[in-house]
Amino acid sequence: MCALAALSASAQKKWTLQDCLDYALTHNLTLKTAVLKKQSATEDRKQSKADLFPSLSASTTHSVGYTPWEESSAVDKGVYSGNYGINTSWTVWNGNKNRNTLKQNKLAEHQAELTVEQTSNSIQEAIAGLYVQILYMSEAITVNKQSLEASKKNEERGRAMMEVGKMSKADLAQLTAQRATEEYNLLSAESELSSCVLEMKQMLEITDDPDFDVAVPAVSDTKALEPIPDKATVYQMALAHRPEIKNSTLAIASSELGVKMAKAGHMPTVSVTGGLGSNTSSMSERTWGVQMKNNFDASVGVGVTVPLFDNRKTKTSVNKAKIQHEQAQIELEEEKDDLYATVEGLWLDAQTHQKKFRAAMISVESEQQSYDLLSEQFELGLKNIVELLNGKTNLLKAQQNLLQAKYTTILNLQLLRFYQGDGITI
Repeated sequence: MCALAALSASAQKKWTLQDCLDYALTHNLTLKTAVLKKQSATEDRKQSKADLFPSLSASTTHSVGYTPWEESSAVDKGVYSGNYGINTSWTVWNGNKNRNTLKQNKLAEHQAELTVEQTSNSIQEAIAGLYVQILYMSEAITVNKQSLEASKKNEERGRAMMEVGKMSKADLAQLTAQRATEEYNLLSAESELSSCVLEMKQMLEITDDPDFDVAVPAVSDTKALEPIPDKATVYQMALAHRPEIKNSTLAIASSELGVKMAKAGHMPTVSVTGGLGSNTSSMSERTWGVQMKNNFDASVGVGVTVPLFDNRKTKTSVNKAKIQHEQAQIELEEEKDDLYATVEGLWLDAQTHQKKFRAAMISVESEQQSYDLLSEQFELGLKNIVELLNGKTNLLKAQQNLLQAKYTTILNLQLLRFYQGDGITI
């Protein structure tokens, strides 16, 4: 049973960052909705293309009439008749509105595809941020465990010193309180980690895996010391490939077509119609085939519709289309400004926290040496309990600052590279 339990534990999957990303990009409901909207846009594009061609329909109607009080015996009281026809129609010219509609729907299809990509990017950024938070909390737990072990040793050492008269009960009580605080901090960190893992599970919309857990790879400090990409370079590369910028650019092109389509309301519409038909009746003495031949008719026609006065509807449509065009241009500039603000914020955070990380490395080393020295002096009676506890508190704070700066820097570096077009890898 122990062997089976060990095998089951080893077989339990731990989700890496790539596992989370791959699963989300396949199962996320918001992303699936965006994909369906893209498919709907594809159908609109196909429909507008088909509208360029003539339509063709076949029809037939059959009726039975009954005249019960017909006095003439030579006439049937029941009459059957049939009509058969084939009709076609084609809009030859409507101010190029149909062709511009096709162009606009092609742009809409491309925009829907970019929306899928934009949604995918947002999901990946959110998962990366949460995954880094899990890494941070996991390493913070390790630090808290080390700090708790040190507190337990101090408490044991204090108890031994009290037994030989070298420490008072009050000082031992402070060491015990410090150990209890460290236990509380550890439990809080473990609880926060569990909450982050649960949030990741909910973000991935996993409901059938009660043992869901996240893999925590070792992340070296050198990853936070990698060169920071140039801000201007990141921005220019992001302008070239980010879907939100492309989407806004296509919106401008679509609004330009909208203006042309609105102006088509001032232009005439030319259409061609045609039809073939025949009919039969039971009142005729001729056979069905003869009737179909003799009653056959064909027609063709050309229709021209010239707009003269439409209560300002076309003018209103044109003006609103122009307003939409200006709005699309403004939205593009807003997207560019938002993108620059995002890149600049990531770059500034990377710069600031990388500097903090370098300083924190020196601080941790210094506080560790100071605490080791305080511990030795405390055993010799040269330092009191307050100085020892302050040294330990300063060491723990420095270690926490180091971890926070480390993982914040790593996240910002990854997001900067993501905005350049690279994938997210930690």
